[in-house]
Amino acid sequence: MMASLLCSQDAAGGATVPIDLPKTSNPARRALAEIGITHLDQLTGRTAREILKLHGVGPSTIPILREALAAHGLSFRDE
Repeated sequence: MMASLLCSQDAAGGATVPIDLPKTSNPARRALAEIGITHLDQLTGRTAREILKLHGVGPSTIPILREALAAHGLSFRDE
């Protein structure tokens, strides 16, 4: 099953673009990219615990991701 990509309209109101991940540490960004997570909606298929287990993701990263997800009406898989 493929999840729909969460998008927002570009500044001109035309094409839609995927919503980027919020600003996190470089190690956290790399860890997420290694498992194919480059956009916010891709986090909804994972639990916070799974993300926290990634090498490079520390406990301060989860609240940042959680807040960004909530701002778009999304959450981690188990929340």
